[in-house]
Amino acid sequence: MSQQVSAVDTLFLHERSDDYTVVVTRDNERLLQAILELKETNAGPRPARFRVSEGSGEDLRRPEEFVDIARRATRIRISEQTSRNGRDQIRSMLDGYQLGAKVVRTCRYCASAGRYSPLTSETDIRADGEHICLDCAKRELERELNYRSLQSGARERLEDLLVEIGDLDRIVNLLKGRLDPELTKFDEISSTVDAVDPVPTDALDLNPKLASLITEQFEQLLPVQSLAVRNGVLSGRDQLVVSATATGKTLIGELAGIDRILSGEGKMLFLVPLVALANQKHEQFDEAYGSLVDVTIRVGASRIRDGGAGFNPGADVIVGTYEGIDHALRTGKDLGDIGTVVIDEVHTLGETERGHRLDGLISRLKHYCEQDKGDTQWVYLSATVGNPKQLAGALDATLIEFEERPVPIERHVTFTDGHDKSDIENKLVRRAFDTKSSKDYRGQTIIFTNSRRRCHSISRSLEYDSAPYHAGLDYKRRKTVERKFADQELAAVVTTAALAAGVDFPASQVIFDSLAMGIEWLSVQEFSQMLGRAGRPDFHDEGTVYLLVEPDGTYHNSMGMTEDEVAFKLLKGEMESVVTPYDESAAVEETLANIVVAGRGAKRLNDRMIGDVPTKHALGKLIQYDFIDGATATPLGRVICRHFLAPKAAFVMLEGIRAGDDPYDIVGDIELLESEI
Repeated sequence: MSQQVSAVDTLFLHERSDDYTVVVTRDNERLLQAILELKETNAGPRPARFRVSEGSGEDLRRPEEFVDIARRATRIRISEQTSRNGRDQIRSMLDGYQLGAKVVRTCRYCASAGRYSPLTSETDIRADGEHICLDCAKRELERELNYRSLQSGARERLEDLLVEIGDLDRIVNLLKGRLDPELTKFDEISSTVDAVDPVPTDALDLNPKLASLITEQFEQLLPVQSLAVRNGVLSGRDQLVVSATATGKTLIGELAGIDRILSGEGKMLFLVPLVALANQKHEQFDEAYGSLVDVTIRVGASRIRDGGAGFNPGADVIVGTYEGIDHALRTGKDLGDIGTVVIDEVHTLGETERGHRLDGLISRLKHYCEQDKGDTQWVYLSATVGNPKQLAGALDATLIEFEERPVPIERHVTFTDGHDKSDIENKLVRRAFDTKSSKDYRGQTIIFTNSRRRCHSISRSLEYDSAPYHAGLDYKRRKTVERKFADQELAAVVTTAALAAGVDFPASQVIFDSLAMGIEWLSVQEFSQMLGRAGRPDFHDEGTVYLLVEPDGTYHNSMGMTEDEVAFKLLKGEMESVVTPYDESAAVEETLANIVVAGRGAKRLNDRMIGDVPTKHALGKLIQYDFIDGATATPLGRVICRHFLAPKAAFVMLEGIRAGDDPYDIVGDIELLESEI
């Protein structure tokens, strides 16, 4: 034994109940672990038993071997956790051999396991009222994470926080839904202001009536508006405007469209993806420009009395949903002389379900406008596009890209199970509403969740006044919610995807109750669109975003990732490119609609669409399905087109009708088919 430990760096002693752990190291490697018992003699404490660990057992050695090792050690250390009496015993024993020792801070977990781990203020981690080493803290955190089934994304973030904060208890508290802002904070998206010289409104080349209205409201344009004007938006140039929420994109389209109306260059279409957004824009336009122009609304065919009260095709401004205007084109309605088309939320082109329909609508609407005078101006608006240059090229538009973020946004992550989410949401909503900004506005919250039912459940659980808001509510109820939120009578609204597309709720805080919409995880683009709702420059000093992440959570067995993995993918991910995907069903639907609208010119419409449409294959399927006869849609094809039916859904319906099935059974079969697609 003496030969084995002839060169010893450190001899370390740590008190147990009635004896001491001994660890001998050289070059940071353990050479020996043993148990030392002391006895009282007339000369003071002396080694009594020295048991060396060997494999799973112990080897009893002569006490003198301990003394020999101690004399060979470069340094002798006593753990700080050793009691005062224990320290005195060790020092007295060592004094008898003219050896000295120093008390050091060490990791108790390591010492108990026979490891020597000295601690410094830079390396220690607070845990349960004491300090331990980082390795042991990570092992303790690992046990907690395994217990809660957290996946890799959350593990990495929590380990980084452990090193950064140096407190294991605070990190573990995150897993219990605690809302320590220092810990939950993931990052901050700083406010930025690009150096753009503002354009004075009295310098704008506008129709005098519009110029008078604008100069009364604003002295100068906002930066992104100034960029658009300098790049020809008031001279008829087509533009793709990409800029963050609340930077003033909408006014760009309004100025171009209203000015052309007043100058006799045709009406304006302002198109949005959702009925709720169309209703809101219609009211805003009517209030802002109703003294100058007539404003009407045209929403989806499934939600409107086709051509009935409320829609005036002769109006100067038509605010419509994509579906509403497309239905008018598919059914041959006369929309009049169109001078300007503004398409809001144009990133919808990249969505799997709706992207191909917007792609087809743009192509069909361009065809319609070309049949008239052919000089229609196109303005596309979006806050989130991953490939703006490519998209601008595909749309043949000038890119106006502006990186300004009016207010900073703090992004927070906390981990919780489904039972605790409502309690956390309640605390966050209450904390925000009880705080006023420097502009004297209370903090208000948008909570995003994945189902209409959950919207109502969360709203009922909140202490402060709140309301659910989704497409299933009638128009009057949605307007009431919008008014109450604007008047600061509501602390929160709880919604599904409807608000992500830009309905104007000036909230200071966004909470993600779920990172899924329905049974699909959010994309980075959708996530960015939603969190961009937090913080408005005229109301708030900053925006706050909270992700309430359920470890190992999923909402359907087809979801390949868990919510904690998705959370950090979204937070760290790059914006997806806007590319319109086409499967067979989408290709058949859009090709059929193009034939209904353009006849033999359908191929040209297909060719200029953003997505890659397999035209020949689609035509073959249309003939096979008896949807077309040559370059003409059959009566069946026209019905399918008018009702936006996918081919498979159409066949399910036809087979059910021919078999005399109950209408409710047919609807159920179609819904089942859609859930399987």
